[in-house]
Amino acid sequence: MTGFGKTVVELPLKKITIEVKSLNSKQLDLSARIPSYLREKEMELRSLIGQQLERGKVEFAIYIENTGAVSSTIFNQPVIQSYKQQIDTLAGTLNINTPENWFSVLLKLPETIRTEIAELDETEWNEIKKGVKSALDQLRKFREQEGTMLAAFLTKRIEEIDTLLKEVEKYEPERIEKIRTRIIDAMAAVSQTDYDKNRFEQEMIYHVEKLDVNEEKSRLRNHLNYFIETMGKGSGQGKKLGFIAQEIGREINTLGSKSNHTEMQKIVVLMKDNLEQIKEQILNVL
Repeated sequence: MTGFGKTVVELPLKKITIEVKSLNSKQLDLSARIPSYLREKEMELRSLIGQQLERGKVEFAIYIENTGAVSSTIFNQPVIQSYKQQIDTLAGTLNINTPENWFSVLLKLPETIRTEIAELDETEWNEIKKGVKSALDQLRKFREQEGTMLAAFLTKRIEEIDTLLKEVEKYEPERIEKIRTRIIDAMAAVSQTDYDKNRFEQEMIYHVEKLDVNEEKSRLRNHLNYFIETMGKGSGQGKKLGFIAQEIGREINTLGSKSNHTEMQKIVVLMKDNLEQIKEQILNVL
């Protein structure tokens, strides 16, 4: 979801620089810095950016540099002339000389200098809009490059969890036998106690079945396959991948709580490590 785009639009009297930057965010969070004379187009710009980027913490800016001799700040000649006439009249009335620095005094009076409000020319706006689209295209290409690398990373992590899941199988017969032996040894320690052997066998079967992880393995494998399948469906899958990652985490946690075996618990820890890396990077997925 991160990216950067920049375009420079050269006009006869202006150089316009357009920049757009995107960081991770669950929704579109747009801040725009644009010149005052483009305010009338702000909603159109926001709509264009929202359609192109969908999500992300986006910073958008347009900078204007005047390259011609035209200045928007001009002397207000009628006002200056009026001030000058009043000063001359007042000087004559009071019989005092007009100050030698009268011009600098005039320029300090209100409204002697004015700034003309620039109006947006349609041709200029069309060029600016093209520049905005170009900057957004650059950012999207940046995102696509990042997305390719991210897809490879996530696929690798999912494959690693699947490989670890296969490792679990070789410890299952040993795990079940250890549980069975531990129960029998415990009963042998209290052999003087009379008990129903049939009921004991039923309870032991029930206990072993509760520790069976075949369902968890099956669901976990399905979630892993669904994650890869969802990644191949194009953009807009970020939230869905997040939900699938949560389900993967539930199955891994249940597998860990049922394991009762040192090596299996080590495998579960490695699975969780891969899953945490997945969760961190999913924030970068649209």
